[in-house]
Amino acid sequence: MNPTALIADDEPLLRERLASHLARLWPELEIVAQARNGREALELFDEHEPGFVFLDVHMPGVNGIEAARGIGERAAIVFVTAYEQYAVQAFERGAVDYLVKPFDEARLAETVARLKSRARPGAPGAPGAPGTPGTAPDALAPLLEQLAAQIASRQPAAAPRRHLQWIKASVGNSVRLIPVEEVAYLRSDEKYTLVAWAGGEALIRRTIRELADELDPERFVQIHRSVLVALPHVSHVVKGDNETAHVHLKGRGEVLPVSRTWLHLFKQM
Repeated sequence: MNPTALIADDEPLLRERLASHLARLWPELEIVAQARNGREALELFDEHEPGFVFLDVHMPGVNGIEAARGIGERAAIVFVTAYEQYAVQAFERGAVDYLVKPFDEARLAETVARLKSRARPGAPGAPGAPGTPGTAPDALAPLLEQLAAQIASRQPAAAPRRHLQWIKASVGNSVRLIPVEEVAYLRSDEKYTLVAWAGGEALIRRTIRELADELDPERFVQIHRSVLVALPHVSHVVKGDNETAHVHLKGRGEVLPVSRTWLHLFKQM
């Protein structure tokens, strides 16, 4: 099978430029998806399971560092950043590769050569090779912490953002304004999203992706590509086999699945 890759960057022109260069330098590489932010990158990664991921460090919402935590050792990660000072020495230890914007084709060719060596069946670090994950977790974890700390120290103070306070839903012949503090979880249901709150359930014509961008991330976290849960309504989390877990809610019988991509949110439990 041909090697596969995912590109995540909030700038469409940069995504297309990178994809175009990769097509020339590595024709066998199939770009299976392009994401606009880290949250979308994680969803598309779960869907396509590519061997390589090109992640922009700075993206709105879930940034590249947080997305890399979710992907972990399941793929070889290449960070794309406009700031070369971000842990360049750590990158050069071979934990992951990096590209500095605006990158040139010669630099990208070096990255492609490294990734091709990983793509060879049985090569050390080849994605999917037994016992040789794409990025060594003992090297990736401290690197991500270092990057996150550097980004936080350089991030300018952002203006307070107004998050969604009410969710409008049709219930019977009436329209309800559901306070977000009463919402226990949201789950996608084909073209609709199910809103479960203290007063019952309702279907709304909005996607999980849209709602995730508008809800307070300190209150609502994504635990599965189709589920957002409100942390104040979580009773406890039970770990299962094969890096799975389930969320139990206060005063409710539903048990919500946690996908492997989002399991890192509960690593400290």
